[in-house]
Amino acid sequence: MSNKKVIFHDLGLIDYKTCWDYQTKLFDETVQQKIVNRKTPSTAKKTSNHLIFCQHPHVYTLGKSGSMSNLLLNEDQLKQKDISFYKINRGGDITYHGPGQLVVYPILDLDHFFSDIHRYLRYLEEAVIKTILEYNIVGKRIEGLTGVWVGEDNPRKICALGVKSSRWVTMHGIGFNVNTDLTYFNNIIPCGIEDKSVTSVQEETKLVIKMDDIKQKLKHYLGEIFEFELIS
Repeated sequence: MSNKKVIFHDLGLIDYKTCWDYQTKLFDETVQQKIVNRKTPSTAKKTSNHLIFCQHPHVYTLGKSGSMSNLLLNEDQLKQKDISFYKINRGGDITYHGPGQLVVYPILDLDHFFSDIHRYLRYLEEAVIKTILEYNIVGKRIEGLTGVWVGEDNPRKICALGVKSSRWVTMHGIGFNVNTDLTYFNNIIPCGIEDKSVTSVQEETKLVIKMDDIKQKLKHYLGEIFEFELIS
């Protein structure tokens, strides 16, 4: 029972934990439906797919394989700067989310598309690469590292990826720096990589980017690459 329709949610600026709980609810519902379908195939129902776009107030998140040593602030300093911190259940190390960054959480049942996490990550990267090319920014991949990078001599990360999957259902996803205040990355070793810097669409173009415009572009390329249909 293939289903390539994806329900789109634009949650605007939303607290990280509130959004994490929401995507977890959608993720758990899909996983549980798959379990039920396997136990009782005669009454199986199609699983749903979701795509969440949002922004978060200032927050650092540490993936399950990350190191606390990559957070350069203590608890008191986090409070003083009004920055939240969460250890979470995605892959990857530490990253920052904040206003001006487009955060994307696909909750997809990959059985509707392809059962390949490596391919899934490359597709997410490709959608961002195609999006930033519209702003005359050439994105690339670096072997052995996830995410999207720009620049040859001094590679700069413009988009971070970190995902979780269970029974081929995905959650977490993309942190795409659009108009992001990059100074917040000074308080961490982003993704645990010490010799690379971060950038944004604004930094590369020297223009303030209309978030609605870049959302439309990224939605288009995600739909094109994954061959899904977005619905409200």
